[in-house]
Amino acid sequence: MRRHRARSVLYLACPIVALTSPLLAQDARPRPFAEILGTAADTDWRTVDPENTLYLELPGGRVVIELAPDFAPRHVQNIRQLVRALRFDGGAIGRSQDNYVVQWSAVVDSMGGPTPGQGVGALPAEFEVASGALPFTPVPDGDVYAPEAGFTLGFPVGRDPATGTTWLAHCYGVVGVARGNDPGSGNGSALYVVIGHSPRHLDRNLTMVGRVVSGMEVLSILPRGSGNLGFYEDPRDRVPIRSIRVGTDVLPNEREDLRVLRTDTPLFREVIESRRHRSEDFFVHSVDRIELCNVPIPVR
Repeated sequence: MRRHRARSVLYLACPIVALTSPLLAQDARPRPFAEILGTAADTDWRTVDPENTLYLELPGGRVVIELAPDFAPRHVQNIRQLVRALRFDGGAIGRSQDNYVVQWSAVVDSMGGPTPGQGVGALPAEFEVASGALPFTPVPDGDVYAPEAGFTLGFPVGRDPATGTTWLAHCYGVVGVARGNDPGSGNGSALYVVIGHSPRHLDRNLTMVGRVVSGMEVLSILPRGSGNLGFYEDPRDRVPIRSIRVGTDVLPNEREDLRVLRTDTPLFREVIESRRHRSEDFFVHSVDRIELCNVPIPVR
């Protein structure tokens, strides 16, 4: 296994729990974030499932994506099918919009779509799922875009108890399915990653299928497209995709040994409080509040 050294990573969390910290009840400040991570046990981390992992190889390096089949099972299944049919190899990143998204597409046939056996056509939108028994860890300060916001199965989500639905939120690094005006016009053959300020107004308007867990810097530094919505006007500016592979199809010694901080533990709840109440020496004033997309989920 390729060992993956600890780094600053995406900071993208599960049964519902109260977030009133006992430390705060004693009028004390939470431990600093770095100190909390320093005491994390092996059981506080989880290994990313290779079958739910994509390895995107670009000229600038590797991007690793964790898929979210619990939120968009049909799209995730189709993306795996397209990847295993090598439909993305030879495709390109054709859009890099400042403070917004980077987008790429599979290679299509002469009729503009995948060939039989290599990924279906359009799929019904998967904008939200039934909350059911899904675990949920809330952020305590409310949310502008959803009745509740927090984390489910390690992903940032909005939730509506009145309708019993949960959906993935457009935080930095989250991966979505591009589509046209028809809500069911996407199938995963065109994907985008949020590289800028979180466009939460898109929540429940596009199907979300995962998030980047390693290599965001490869995407975020790409030259911005000069065309409408950040598309590259000159085809020569497009960034070629060398390959995309499902993790289980990558040789074991070529995989990333990635561990993601679990979000269903007391330690993660302490992480939330530490980011709400900043106790590091740098801070003169702590806001003592936090919003969904500013809660970190470290990857090592």
